[in-house]
Amino acid sequence: MSEQQKDNFTVLYEIAQRINSILDEQELLEKVLETAMSHLDAERGYVVMVNPEDKRGFSVVVLKNFSSPKAADESAASSSVINNVLKTGEPVLTFDALSDERFEASRSIVAQQILSIICVPLRLQDETIGAIYLDSTKSRGKFNNDTLKFLAVFGNLSAVAVENAKRYDKLKDENARLQNEVTSTNLFPGIIGKSKQWTAALDLVRRVVDTDVSVLITGESGTGKELIARAIHNQGRRRDTGFMAINCSAIPEQLLESELFGYKKGAFTGANGDKKGLIEYADGGTLLLDEVGDLPMSLQAKLLRVLQEKEIRRLGDAETRKVDVRIIAATNKNLHDEIKGGRFREDLYFRLNVVEIHLPALRERTDDIPVLADQFVRTAAETHGRSVKKIASGAMSRLLRHPWYGNVRELQNVVERAVVLSRGEELSEEDLKLEQYSEEELAQTGLTLEEFERKLVEKTLNETGGNRTRTAEKLGVSLRWLQYRLKEWGGDSR
Repeated sequence: MSEQQKDNFTVLYEIAQRINSILDEQELLEKVLETAMSHLDAERGYVVMVNPEDKRGFSVVVLKNFSSPKAADESAASSSVINNVLKTGEPVLTFDALSDERFEASRSIVAQQILSIICVPLRLQDETIGAIYLDSTKSRGKFNNDTLKFLAVFGNLSAVAVENAKRYDKLKDENARLQNEVTSTNLFPGIIGKSKQWTAALDLVRRVVDTDVSVLITGESGTGKELIARAIHNQGRRRDTGFMAINCSAIPEQLLESELFGYKKGAFTGANGDKKGLIEYADGGTLLLDEVGDLPMSLQAKLLRVLQEKEIRRLGDAETRKVDVRIIAATNKNLHDEIKGGRFREDLYFRLNVVEIHLPALRERTDDIPVLADQFVRTAAETHGRSVKKIASGAMSRLLRHPWYGNVRELQNVVERAVVLSRGEELSEEDLKLEQYSEEELAQTGLTLEEFERKLVEKTLNETGGNRTRTAEKLGVSLRWLQYRLKEWGGDSR
């Protein structure tokens, strides 16, 4: 073995160790070019990688001593060197480019007085993934057959290193994705779902937990608005202080003000002492205003003052009190429509809606139904001491077909009822006792969601003989929600 061959072997060994320790692809390719030019004493060089999206089929990724990637591309591409190497997978070597008949038609060879050229493929098994190009304008015979052998082996080593770097990047991305899933699970215990719509909502939750901005959570009844509000509080900077919640639609207007703001002794008959309101109790913490769309206009101005001035005044009191409370509002109403109808203040809407988190209906995230149902089975079986362990495939198919106008709350109620009544270890379709709806009912022309909701409630009430408690159970909604809807529709006398 000649001294030159020994030197090449030693250099290749050192290079292999060096480049395989670099896991960033761009940094690796820069090192590959630097090493090749230094060892072969080349004046200029660049590396290309196969790129099907580029009209040429490749992209210049690193270069040295060329004015630009375009200049590098034109210099070699005009002589078809790069294209030839990438197409055939064979190296190109010329000892004297000016007299080499392969380059007679190349103007760039003559114009730039290029004397020596060497270009080898980056090969990974039987695939050419790129190429290394070097040239010299100073001497003929700059590169020889020994040079070619060295650079060919070096090119193969480099290709392996590039592939390792690419795999490392993929592993990093996959690890980041898995870490994100784990973080979501840990950050929001009890909140289940991996559908695209649900994870998008959780991503917004994740972004606001460590802030104090007002959040408006929108979505139909039963989608989990209070659950999300509690998650924001429990994972935020106010987690060690109180979380208070009030349903603005469930308390009579004349009592709602005193519940929110408190009252002074003697403010009204029966006010036998001073009393804090929920806003004061939530001082330093979080207040959830559920169904904020039903907040009376008279209280909307007072709530706006809380948001703007950070202060409250108890009913019947002349004194104002400073409060530090984060407001989270939730509603199943379209507040834009409420504003247009003069039932909701636009300035309050903008104060509440710094960030809106919309929770999708369950029928919009059907991918989550199996995992939700399985979780509800486990929980109900443990709570009620039942032996049910799983849901039969036919029953799961039925769950997937159901419209779920009561959303997750309805699904939970249906599964829990089935677990309690089931006599086996597997829930059957018969155990679910789900209402059958005809396609005509579900797709009636011109029927809005609110109209269908009302029709469904009335039909279920008739089936239960007007029993509101049983109706709420069958629909998977709260009795309070049902009572409010009946009042809203003028059916409160039933």
